[in-house]
Amino acid sequence: MRDLLAGGAGAVADPARPATSVRAAGGGWTASGELPMPLLYWHGQYEGPVTLEDGRALAAGGAGPLLLSLDGSAVFDPGPGTWAATGALLQDRRMHSLTALRDGRALAAGGIPGRQAFPQPTLDHAEVFDPGSGTWRVTAAMAEARNGHSATVLGDGRVLVAGGQRPRSRRDMLTLATAEVFDPVHETWAATGAMTVARWDHQAVPLPGGRVLAVGGMVSTWRHGACPALGLCEVYDPDSGTWEPTGSLRTARAVHQAVPLPDGSVLAIGGEPGRAADDARFRPYSLSSTEIYDVTTGTWRPGPALPWGRAYHRAVPAGDGVLVFGGTESACLDVGFAGTLRWEDGARHWSPAGPLLTGRWAFGATVLGDGRVLAAGGISRAGPAAPRAGEDVPAGAAEVFTP
Repeated sequence: MRDLLAGGAGAVADPARPATSVRAAGGGWTASGELPMPLLYWHGQYEGPVTLEDGRALAAGGAGPLLLSLDGSAVFDPGPGTWAATGALLQDRRMHSLTALRDGRALAAGGIPGRQAFPQPTLDHAEVFDPGSGTWRVTAAMAEARNGHSATVLGDGRVLVAGGQRPRSRRDMLTLATAEVFDPVHETWAATGAMTVARWDHQAVPLPGGRVLAVGGMVSTWRHGACPALGLCEVYDPDSGTWEPTGSLRTARAVHQAVPLPDGSVLAIGGEPGRAADDARFRPYSLSSTEIYDVTTGTWRPGPALPWGRAYHRAVPAGDGVLVFGGTESACLDVGFAGTLRWEDGARHWSPAGPLLTGRWAFGATVLGDGRVLAAGGISRAGPAAPRAGEDVPAGAAEVFTP
């Protein structure tokens, strides 16, 4: 009921729904075609679509039914609002990073190949997309195989890859603190300083002056994938190639979002807090809280709370603030939220915008060159909300948000 009152609705996909757009005072979504590949999940923070220098959006890899890694690749043309298949990845992968390079190309690095397994096989393989020919070619491999890592374009155009995880043995996973930098001119990787804390599925946000802030994430602690959330944060200095600890989050967060604000600060949004707190009480539900990082003091303060908790959502800069959309409740992972919220920097509350046409979680999003926002992929219904056990319902058509 709270979703409905907020105008944002945790609605499930409805194939019979006739609407192709939803408008509200804060903007709305319009259907923008089906992806030409059987994608269901983009769980990773950095594996979703990216906006190329030519204005098109590129999607590559991800997970299909039964978490099978995909090699499909497609481009979205924001003019007509259509998708077109392009050359396939040379290596199927999910939980990888897909990064738009400043020279117009794109880099796909790491990830998990093949079928679902534990421990997860992990790649050091990397490849580069040429938008002119629409094809991929192999480039230098990373120094270390990793999945669930971050990938951030630095001020000079190089790409900082940090953290992630890989198999430690036949029974468990190892969380990584290592980092390396890709030089797109020479197509080489170079080791850089290791993070002060091993982490994966974290957020990495560019700061004023070229530094990078690593926010939260998870760490694998024992076999079968137990992964407490982290509150620890740190800052990377590209000049020295080193990481330094900075203020910790007020609440540990994983599967959250972190977005830069116009004044150089950073907003951390939602996520899940892990499975225990200092008082040892069990807290399974997604977070509604947000926090703002002050670059000058290196500390976090409370931000405006969401009207309800969400995880596996997406957030992007929008004008003088932030747009948050989609997600689910991490305690059950069954229904994708359609709710869309806007926050202008300095406001005390979030405002509702037009909801997604199809509620979705574990999806991808990117800001297009004209300021609109593309949301694609993801899951609409899963678990007990799905029509049949074990058959997750994909979100279907992509959507574009127009302010």
